[in-house]
Parts: sequence; structure tokens; C-alpha cells
Amino acid sequence: MEMNAHYTSFVAVGDSFTEGMSDALPDGSYRGWADLLAARLAALAPGFRYANLAVRGKLIGQILDEQCGPAASMGADVVTLVGGLNDVLRPRCDVEQVCAQLETAADLLAKGGGQLVLMRSPGREGPVLERFRPRMERLFAQIDALAARHGAVVVDLYGSRALADPRLWADDRLHLNAEGHRRVAEAVWQALGLPTESDWDAPLPAAAAPGWRMRRAADLRFAREHLVPWVGRRLTGRSSGDGRPAKRPELLPYES
Repeated sequence: MEMNAHYTSFVAVGDSFTEGMSDALPDGSYRGWADLLAARLAALAPGFRYANLAVRGKLIGQILDEQCGPAASMGADVVTLVGGLNDVLRPRCDVEQVCAQLETAADLLAKGGGQLVLMRSPGREGPVLERFRPRMERLFAQIDALAARHGAVVVDLYGSRALADPRLWADDRLHLNAEGHRRVAEAVWQALGLPTESDWDAPLPAAAAPGWRMRRAADLRFAREHLVPWVGRRLTGRSSGDGRPAKRPELLPYES
């Protein structure tokens, strides 16, 4: 598909990143980059339709099995696929199997005929990124290869200096905050060939580093509220998305 400003439908598949965590709304739900992008695309096309099949915690095999078939059948003008990071961040991971499942997912979605958009996911500066960087870069190499095969757009968030800034991440250190999601929406918007509205990768203003006491308090709060529950789910084989339905399962006219 030739990129233009006349996209009339959009379907997003993936995990918590595409669901919109942690761009929280007052009612406790999440917005996120996909919703922001849909709103902007809808302003250009009367009758614009949007579906978001993403569910937090999903592995790439689950995204393939549960989301890609329905998404491909919708025949949307734009389809985004972001997945695999939950896999590679686990202590044990068969990276080649993840890449193979991602390949099958992209092949299936490409048959839908719309513009396929893939992403190199952002990484927050810190020890977690350094520990898992080799796995992530193998996954991203596969994404580049799949994009070349299918004529897909690749949005390189991993190469962004701004999105590595901890100030664009939520307290759980796993998800972007509202400003981070806004920047991702702008990055995808530009990748689709639409007019630039802002520099999504502009660095944040310099700020004094927090003191030791503040860092320590933040670390303790992170461990109590996020790390311990995450470890508990890993040990019991549970997921934050268990039993949770897709965010917006049908391709319906967009309403803000």
C-alpha cells in the first residue's frame, strides 16, 4: 500500500505496550499511543474505524494464536504488530523460537493487505536493558528482515535517545508514561508519511539528578509495588492479562 493521508481503518495487535500501559486516564483505564494515533487518523477520515486487540502480558505465541487471525481478517488499511519483548525479558527464552513466531505473525498480518507497521521497542536506560540487550537486538534484526520481506514500516524506538530517559517511563520501569506514549504516537504518525507535528525524539530538558534518599525511596517503592508482584506471577505461571479481554475487539467507527 502506498503511504498517504487517507487511511480509513487501523487495527493494533500486541501486549501491554499497545494496550497503553501506563498512560492512565482518570477512570483507571489506559489510553496509550495506539489510541492517540487512532484519534489523529480519525480526524482525517470520516467514518474511520479502529480495533485494538492488545492484552497486557501476552507472549508472542499468544499474540499469534489469539490476535493475528482476527486482525488479518479485518482488512484494515494500517495494522501494527509489536510483540516478543515479554518473551525476551523472561529469565529463560528461546530467542529463535520467538523470532520464528514473530515471522509467522507478520506473514499472517501481511496477507490482510494493509500497511504493516513493526517496531523496535524502546529500552529504558539501566541494568535491565544491558542484561537483555543481546536478545532484544536479535529480535530487532528479525523485525528488520520481516519489514524488508513485506514492505513494512519499521519505527525505531530502540534507537531513540529520548525514550531511553527514565523520565519518560512509569514507576513500574516497564511501561512508558503519558509523554512517552505521546511521542510514540507521533513517531508512528511520521512513519506513515503524515506531516510532522513535533520532534518526537527531542531530548528532555536537563534536570538535576535526584539525591540518594529519593532514589532509595523510589527503589523500595518499585520493589514493593511492582517487582514483588511480577516475580510472584512468574513463580506461579500467571500473567497480568489472564482472563482479560481485548481492549477494543471489533473494527468499529472511532469515538473519542
